[in-house]
Amino acid sequence: MTNALNRPRPPKPPRPTPPKLIDIARWLFILSAAVGVVRFMVQLADREMLIRELRVQQPNLSQDDLDAAATGGVVFGLVIAVGLILVYTLLANRMAGGRNWARVVLTVIAGAGIFLGVVRLVAAASGFAAAFGLAVSGVDLVFGVVTMLIDATAVALMYQSSASRYFTTRPAPTTP
Repeated sequence: MTNALNRPRPPKPPRPTPPKLIDIARWLFILSAAVGVVRFMVQLADREMLIRELRVQQPNLSQDDLDAAATGGVVFGLVIAVGLILVYTLLANRMAGGRNWARVVLTVIAGAGIFLGVVRLVAAASGFAAAFGLAVSGVDLVFGVVTMLIDATAVALMYQSSASRYFTTRPAPTTP
């Protein structure tokens, strides 16, 4: 490939191999997204619960309308689940490629997920959720705890001193 003056472009430097901790963190983030998708699918599989919730929100819908809305919700949920896996994979791979911005974004997303998971656990354990008519199943709580542990481990691995050096020693990409 040549540029405008017919001079060959210099070869791109080889991608550095991420440290073991960063590689593990990458796969943990992808695993976390996969567990989140499974959790979401378990929730979507409870069609009766979906229809019951729709009936509460829209009491004037016919059964056919409720069935169609539930089906639409499941399809939309599947699209969101695929998008979630793709975004997490993209961010995790960018992070493993040494992009500090991806590490920060993953940290913010994981931190928000951990915070909301702790709030959900406290609300369920204290009875606060039940007092407001919110049903939180045990399976949902188990998935939430597993996801929080995976996310916390991945974030901790990304900020170990040997892993942090990987992000600070990378030169900024140059554009031709």
